[in-house]
Amino acid sequence: MVVYPRLMANTKSAAKAARSSIKKKENNLFWKRRIKAILKSLNKTLETEGGNTDIIFEKQSAMQKVLDKAAKQNVLHKNKANRLKSRFAKKVAAHGATKSTSKSTKSSAKSTTTKGGDKADA
Repeated sequence: MVVYPRLMANTKSAAKAARSSIKKKENNLFWKRRIKAILKSLNKTLETEGGNTDIIFEKQSAMQKVLDKAAKQNVLHKNKANRLKSRFAKKVAAHGATKSTSKSTKSSAKSTTTKGGDKADA
């Protein structure tokens, strides 16, 4: 493989842009490696862990956190991060790992208020 030397910048702003570009590239590679590692880890966990849902949910939560942070820093587009989270949520659900959360349901009677703050007749 032939590696070409970097050209010397002609202006101060071009030199600064080159330094900035290198820093951005390193940051992007850091996040992309991290994303790849967590996705591989979650896939491997789904393949190997039979009934241990706690580990699966921990890895899924970690994956969502990493994807959200990468999207926040514009390493990934937010829609791609959401798409990946959705796909892995479907894989976890298909795996049979359903998180049992007991949320108390409130009555669906909602009171409506008018602009003045008085309750409106429903």
